[in-house]
Amino acid sequence: MLKALEEKLHNEIPMTKYMQLKVDSMDEEYLITTAPLEPNINDKGTGFAGSLSTLVTISAWSSCYLEVKKLGFEKSMIAIIKSDTAYRAPITKELTCRTTLPTKVQIETLQKKLKEKGSGSLKIKSQIIENGKICVDFEGVYVIKI
Repeated sequence: MLKALEEKLHNEIPMTKYMQLKVDSMDEEYLITTAPLEPNINDKGTGFAGSLSTLVTISAWSSCYLEVKKLGFEKSMIAIIKSDTAYRAPITKELTCRTTLPTKVQIETLQKKLKEKGSGSLKIKSQIIENGKICVDFEGVYVIKI
């Protein structure tokens, strides 16, 4: 499922292919995505803010997409409606994004709203971490319609 998601991102959002974004892994708590520094570098030799913003935003969107798929909804529209991003420190190595997956309660609430109203929302957090330090902190609200 992760490889299919990566291909979907590369085909439907070409910038993710240029960024060389990879959907690396997922466990019960986190989705991990990465991108090499080189195609995402700025004039200071650190991670370009536009790439950092894209990585956290797409990673959070991806967690919504995967959860909606798990619920059995094959077709959905997912869009970000609000976000907050804090750039706390420069990135000097590979971009590694850790996205917190929705809780069981969030998923149950979403499932109920999707069945009853055809739409719902999720608040998702993503962080880009380097050497154990949070360098980019993101929170976004995504609306999901089926």
